[in-house]
Parts: sequence; C-alpha cells; structure tokens
Amino acid sequence: MTDLKEGVCLAGFWFNHEHCCWKSNTTFTDRDKCPEWKSWSQLILGHGEGAFAYILNYFMYVIWALMFSLLAVLLVKGFAPYACGSGIPEIKTILSGFIIRGYLGKWTLVIKTITLVLAVSSGLSLGKEGPLVHVACCCGNILCHLFTKYRKNEAKRREVLSAAAAAGVSVAFGAPIGGVLFSLEEVSYYFPLKTLWRSFFAALVAAFTLRSINPFGNSRLVLFYVEFHMPWHLLELVPFILLGIFGGLWGAFFIRSNIAWCRRRKTTRLGKYPVLEVFVVTAITAILAFPNEYTRMSTSELISELFNDCGILDSSQLCEYVNDFNSTKGDDLPDRAAGPGVYTAMWQLALALIMKVFITIFTFGMKVPSGLFIPSMAVGAIAGRLLGVAVEQLAFYHHDWAIFSGWCSQGADCITPGLYAMVGAAACLGGVTRMTVSLVVIMFELTGGLEYIVPLMAAAMTSKWVADAIGREGIYDAHIRLNGYPFLEAKEEFSHKTRAMDVMRPRKNDPPLTVITQDSMTVEDVETIVTKTTYSGYPVVVSRASQRLVGFVLRRDLIISIENARKKQDGIVSTSVICFTDYCPPLPPSSPSVLKLRSILDLSPFTVTDETPMEIVVDIFRKLGLRQCLVTHNGKLLGIITKKDVLKHIAQMANQDPNSILFN
Repeated sequence: MTDLKEGVCLAGFWFNHEHCCWKSNTTFTDRDKCPEWKSWSQLILGHGEGAFAYILNYFMYVIWALMFSLLAVLLVKGFAPYACGSGIPEIKTILSGFIIRGYLGKWTLVIKTITLVLAVSSGLSLGKEGPLVHVACCCGNILCHLFTKYRKNEAKRREVLSAAAAAGVSVAFGAPIGGVLFSLEEVSYYFPLKTLWRSFFAALVAAFTLRSINPFGNSRLVLFYVEFHMPWHLLELVPFILLGIFGGLWGAFFIRSNIAWCRRRKTTRLGKYPVLEVFVVTAITAILAFPNEYTRMSTSELISELFNDCGILDSSQLCEYVNDFNSTKGDDLPDRAAGPGVYTAMWQLALALIMKVFITIFTFGMKVPSGLFIPSMAVGAIAGRLLGVAVEQLAFYHHDWAIFSGWCSQGADCITPGLYAMVGAAACLGGVTRMTVSLVVIMFELTGGLEYIVPLMAAAMTSKWVADAIGREGIYDAHIRLNGYPFLEAKEEFSHKTRAMDVMRPRKNDPPLTVITQDSMTVEDVETIVTKTTYSGYPVVVSRASQRLVGFVLRRDLIISIENARKKQDGIVSTSVICFTDYCPPLPPSSPSVLKLRSILDLSPFTVTDETPMEIVVDIFRKLGLRQCLVTHNGKLLGIITKKDVLKHIAQMANQDPNSILFN
C-alpha cells in the first residue's frame, strides 16, 4: 500500500514495486523500469516524462497519502479511541497495576491492526513497532479471558502481557531475544524468572511463525539484514561516540518538543479537531516528501538503503563512486572518491534529516497508531551515513595523516559508511527511549552485525548519558506523566524517613474514612455511600465504634451484586441488611431478607502498620503493583494509602507541588 501512492502493478494491485518486478525480464540496471509497474502518469497519460507527468504523480502521491491517513483517523475516532498512539506508555501503566478498561479489548485490536497499515502507508513519519506491542498485548488479554486461571488472577494476566510484549517486538523486528530484553528493561514492572522463560518461548513462537510466513520474500526474519566485510578500527570509536552525543541531544530535544506540543494539544482547542490535525500534518509531510527521493520512499526502505554497504552492482546514488576496478580485490571495494551522485545524495539526505527531525515532533501523539522506533532510527541512520561518508572521504584524500597512516593505506577498504548509519540509528533510538541492553541486542539481531556490538554499546551508553544529563525521562515516561497515569517509576529509589501515618488519609481536619460495617448496614445505606463517593473500594469493619478491620470490597462488585440481588432474589429491598459474614445476627421475623455478600469480600487486603517506613511502602507498591493499601494499628483501621497518595508524597519530597500531579 505504501507504493500505491507512486503507481500500481498491472499483474496485481496488491504487489509493491519490488515484488511486481521480480518476474520481469528487464536488465539489472533497468530493474526499476519493468513494464508490469506503471506510475500514475504512465497509467493516465500514457507516458512518464515531462513537467505535467511529474505534477500528476505529485498530486496522486498527496491524494493517496491523505486518503490513507483520513481513513485511519476516522476509524480510530469512530470505533476505538484507544487505538491511537504507540500504546507502550499505557502498557507500562497497566503492568504496574493500574486498570484502563477497554484498552486491551477486541475493538481496539481490530481497529489498531487496520489503521496501523493505513497510517504507515500514508507516508507519515511514524513506525509500526510500538503499536505492534499494543496489538500483541490485546491478543494476550483476549486469550486470558478464555481461561479461568488467568481471567480471575490479575498477577497471572500481567505475566501473559509481559510475554505478549516480548512477542510483539519479536514480530516487529524479527528479534526474539531483543524482544524478551525489551519487555524486561522497558515495559514490565515485575519480571520473575518464570516470566522470563515464558516470554522467551512466546518470542520464539512469534519469530518461528514470522519466518514461516516469510513476509519480506528474502528468507530472513529481518528487513535490514546487512553484511559488512571489514572490521572496525579502535580509532573509529571517536566518530561512534560523536554519534552517541548526537543521539542523546536529538533524544532530549525531541522529548521536550514533543511533550510541549502534546501538552498544547491537550490544553487548547487543537485537541478538539484530531481529523483536521492529521489532515494538515499529512498534507505537509506529503508535499515536502515527494520532491526528495529519500523522503518519498518508505522509512523502512530508507533505513535499509542507508545500512547497505556499497557493492559493485549497486545502482543507488549513495554508491556512485569513481570506480577504479584495477584495485578491486574479490568482493571488497577499496575506499574511492565520491562521484557527483554521492554529493547529490548527501544534500538530499541533509534535507531529509532536517525534515524528519521536525515533522516527527508533530506526528507522534496524533490520533492514529504511531510508533517511534523507525522514525528515530531513520534520523540516526541519516546522520550516521553523512558522518560515515565524510570520514571515508577524509581517509581517502588524507590517508597519510597520522590518525589513518597505521591502519588505512591507499587502496584499502577501511571505512564502512553503512556501519556508521547503524550506530547512528542505535544512538538516536537510545536517546529517545533510554534503552541500553535491549537496544544493542535488537540492533545486532536486526542487522546480523554481531561483531559490531562494541560500537553499538559505546553509542547507546553515550546517548543515554547525554540525554539523561539534559532530562531524566524517556519518551514513554514523559507521556505517562503528561497523560496523568498513576505510575511509580521502578528505577528510582525513595530514601526519605517518612512513615505510613504521614501519608495515609484521612489527614487531620479531614472527614472520617468512609467504611462499611460487616452486618449492620442496609442496602439503602450502602447505595447512598456508593452514590455520594467516587472511591474504587471500601474497607469493611466490625462496627464504626471498634473500627476493627474485616476486609475490603470493590465498588464495582458492590454495584453489580446489589443490582443482581434486586432482580433475581426475592425479598431484597432497600431496608434489607447487608451481611459480609458467614453467620448473620438474628433479625425479627417481620424483617426483609438478608443480602449476603461474603463472596465478594477480600478477606486479606494488603495492610501495613502506621509506623511502617514509607521506603518499604513505596517498594511494596512497586513490586506488587498495588492500587491501595490499608493502614492499621493493633488491628484497628486508621486510614488508607492509594498509589496516587504515594505519587503525591514523592512529588512533595522532591519539593514539587503535590497538587500538580494530575490523574486523568
């Protein structure tokens, strides 16, 4: 569908340009001009040359891009609002114990799958990898509902979602080990050993299925497979570290700019017109992209071309060097002088870099499925290729300099610009997401470049250090904070000496805690409490006088149980007593039937004493993914601590305004 913007295959409209020309008898140099593929000007006008043909192709490119993106945003807006964006910030929040109802539902799965194809095909500066993690988690959540063991156990379900996230990255990149490490490092809140091998198995099955389908038609799992013939030299670590610095600076700049734009979208009238925003951004992207060969092609193709090591048969502009075939040894081509095609490509890539840097800021966060991996890698790959060609030409013309004399003699193949593109891609992706271990593994699985682990590690670590020096948050954590999700960052330590009683509610001068007694309240009393409050659950005590804790009951379970009892049980009226114990106290014969709700009562709610250090409480919330915890003293209920209270307390300890922590 991406190539449909430029033309159509006569053998079958579902074939892209490359697949269409596979069976063609054209020569190698004319392989892009096979008779089976027709541009829109050739199809409509009968020829593809001239200014009018160019204008027609330009017009059709923009029209198809607008059609794809508008269809995507209208489907998202009309059927599944949760299908927009990346999905990874929300997955992280769900795995931390917060529930976003409908986020992993079947409608979200169906609409996100369809609109992801449309959004990527429209040519917008976005990727498919983040949304595929969301799609995989939707599949995992839906499958959980088929099995009682997982349907009724939130902890088990989170293990399945961790494995699903690993499978999503495995499918998106063809990187099963990287997928497991991504789930461990970036997504999962709690990752025990059994979840590790289950995630590994899920990623293995996903990769095996992908390989059996063979989506790229090259019998490989990955789209960017490369084969570099020359090892890297120690002195090349300097430009690799420079790429790491660039990646960190770009990551910090992108996060600040994108969050500022998304905040403006949320707080102004701009957020009320998502369709218009997508229309305008798509139109600007398509109009700017078409004149430049490197922005017109899909981002995945661009990255693949930038990673490529130039060979004798390559006809790309990037490989138009001045050839001296007398010095060619086997498959290795020596470093050569750049021809006019290379210089033209450098200008086009520089313009493409500027466009990608700025247009991605406005694209990520729109109301269409949008990943960030591929655009970030594209920015880094362009910067890396530009630097790689510059170093290559420097080594060619100045091979007698001291820095080159020991290892790069004239006529030798010393510098591989494709390797610089690969390192740059890793640096920029690391700067934006702050991944390290999983990033390096994904990159070498993605490209097959196992011997280039050290350059990738150097770039990834430099990128993270530089980005962390400017701002501590990665893009996903920044979006979690922007959207107001109650998420406790597991990587930060809480070192203050406060206690549970300092954080719990009710505080001094607050109204008393809303509680339900175990056997003395009527249906009407409980319904009044539910109506007048918005809490997600209520502590159950022996009596208001004693405040001895019995358990905890969820608001949702209370509402459903009372509604069902009124419909299906005889004698349940507003004056019926609700009993949370096995043996209810005897009532006069004329009294209405008792409503027994023992089955919905949690008899073992998590509790801490009032003297428990907050350091331990915060750790408990992080490790167990709790939403609330009750505070007692000698069995007597004193108050409650919710995750939101913990987040506000952490903000207060960091000298921030606790009321600035918003929860949407």
